[in-house]
Amino acid sequence: MIVKSAAAQSSYSRRFARPALVALRLRLLRVRGGVLNESLNNFFASLDDIPSRRIRSHTSPFFCWIGSNDDDAKEEQEDRYEPEYKESRLTEMIGSKKEKKRKRNDSEVVEGFNVFKSSKSLKIRDITTTMIDDSALHRKEIEKQIERDSLFRKKHGIHILGYAVPSPLRNFDELKSRFGCKSHLLRNFCELKFKEPTPIQRQAIPILLSGRECFACAPTGSGKTLAFLIPMLMKIKPGRKEGVKGLIICPTRELAAQTTRECKKVAKGKKFHIKLMTKELSRCGDFQKIPCEILVSTPLRVDFAVRKRNLDLSRVEYLVLDESDKLFELGFVEQIDSVVKACSNPSIIRSLFSATLPDSVEELARTIMHDAVRVIVGRKNSASALVKQKLLFAGSEKGKLLALRLSFAESFNPPVLVFVQTKERAKELYKELAFDDIKADVIHADLTQEQRDDAVDNFRAGKTWVLIATDIIARGMDFKGINCVINYDFPESAAAYIHRIGRSGRAGRAGEAVTLFTEEDKPFLRNIANVMKDSGCEVPAWILALPKLKRKKHRPKRDSVGAEPDDTGE
Repeated sequence: MIVKSAAAQSSYSRRFARPALVALRLRLLRVRGGVLNESLNNFFASLDDIPSRRIRSHTSPFFCWIGSNDDDAKEEQEDRYEPEYKESRLTEMIGSKKEKKRKRNDSEVVEGFNVFKSSKSLKIRDITTTMIDDSALHRKEIEKQIERDSLFRKKHGIHILGYAVPSPLRNFDELKSRFGCKSHLLRNFCELKFKEPTPIQRQAIPILLSGRECFACAPTGSGKTLAFLIPMLMKIKPGRKEGVKGLIICPTRELAAQTTRECKKVAKGKKFHIKLMTKELSRCGDFQKIPCEILVSTPLRVDFAVRKRNLDLSRVEYLVLDESDKLFELGFVEQIDSVVKACSNPSIIRSLFSATLPDSVEELARTIMHDAVRVIVGRKNSASALVKQKLLFAGSEKGKLLALRLSFAESFNPPVLVFVQTKERAKELYKELAFDDIKADVIHADLTQEQRDDAVDNFRAGKTWVLIATDIIARGMDFKGINCVINYDFPESAAAYIHRIGRSGRAGRAGEAVTLFTEEDKPFLRNIANVMKDSGCEVPAWILALPKLKRKKHRPKRDSVGAEPDDTGE
C-alpha cells in the first residue's frame, strides 16, 4: 500500500484545485466526442456537492477526490489505495471498451460543439477556397488581357483615355464572335474590299457596341465613317417603323450625301430605311408617315424639321456628330444644341468624330456626354503621314498663278484638287484656267445643289482633271485616288490645312500636297510647319525659327487672281 506524506499531499492539494477539475472534464469531453458516460457524469456531480477544502491525489493526477477534513481523508485514503478498490473504481469510471464505443456511436452530438470538422464545414471551406482561387486566376487573366491590349494599341498607334475600355478588334471576324454581327454585314465588308479594320475602327467599334460614348480623333482617310456606321447597323433593327433610331449630323450637304451612299452600301441585304435630309424633305416631308431608321442631315435642315415639321427624335439611340470640331463652331452651335436636346432618349449613345479635335471642343463635348472614352490615333491634330508636303514661295498673286501653270506643265498628274479662300477667287481662277488646255471645274456655295453634285460626280468619274474649290469640300469628302492637293491660297488655320491635304493620301494610298505662300502669309508659316514636322516632313530651319502666333484665323484681303504686284508704295 502506498502512503503519501503530508507534504506530498499538501503539494497535490495546492496543485490540483477546482480549476483542474473543470479542465479535466473539458478534456474528457473533447476526447470522447462531447459525451461522458453515466458513471463519469455521476462522479463529477458528486464532486460538485462536496465542500472544497483540499484535493487528495491518486497515483495518477487525473483521479482525485475532495475530503471535508484531514481525519476523514486519512481514513478513506487507506481504503482507496487498496487494489480491489482501485480496479472497481477504474472500471466504474471508464467502463468497458465495448460500452464506451457503443455509447459514442449511439449518442447525439452536442449542437454547436464538435472538436472535429464536419464534412459540411469542409465542403464550405473547399468551395470558398475554390472561389478564391478562381477569382485570383480571373484577375490574372484580366491583367494579361489588359497587357495584350496595351501592346496591340501601341503597335497601331491607338491612344485611349477612359476606364474599362473594351479590347480592340483584331479582325472583322471578331464582330461575329464577340458581338453577334449578322452574316450579311460581313459579306458586305468582303464585297467592299474591307479586309482589315483600320486603327480607329479597331477601337471605336467595340466602344460603341459596348454601349459607351466616345469622341474620336484620327487622321483623314482613316475610315472614321465606317467606325460609326457599323455599330449603328448592328444594333438598330430594320423595318419596325418606330421612328428615327440613328441620326448622323454632317457640316456640309456634300458630306451628308456621301455618308448616306456609304451607309446604304454597308447595309445592303437588309431593308433599312436610310434617308438624306434634303431641302424639300425638311420643308415638306411628313415624318410621321415616312419610314426612316437612319437619318443623315446638316444641322440647319434637321433643326428646321424638328421645329417646323414635328420631326420626332425622342427615340434616337445613336447620335453621331461627324467633323465635330466644325459643328461646334459659332455658325452651328445653336442648331447642334437644339438637336441634342431633341434627342431625349435616356439610353442614347453619342459619338464625335473628326481629324482635328481642339481642347475647347473636347471640353464642350464632355458637357453633353456621359462616361465617354477618348480615342486618338497617331498624334492629336496631325496630318496623314502618307502625304508628302512642301511649301513654295510665290511672292505675289501673279507669282502664284505662274507657279500653278508651271506645276501643271512640268508634272501634271490628275486628278488635282485646288483650294482657294473665297468663292469669288474660285470663280476668278476658273476663268484663268479656262484658257488653258486643262479640263477644270469649280464648286462653291453659289452653285445650286444640282450643279454642286454634278461637279463632284464629274470629278469622281474622271471627266474633270482639276477641281477648284473652297473649304466647302475640305472636310470628309472621299475622292478616290487624288494625287495632289494644291493650297493656292494659304489655309486659314492648321486645322483647315490638315483637312485640305487630307483629301489626298486616303485608304493607304500615297499623296502630295503643295502650299503656295506670299509675303503676307509668312507670319503664319510656323503653324503649318509644325504640322508638317509632326507628320515626318522636312521643314526649313528658318521657318521653325519664326515667332509662334496665338491661335487665330488667317483670312487676309487678297488681290484678284493673277494681279500684278502693287509697287506704288516703293
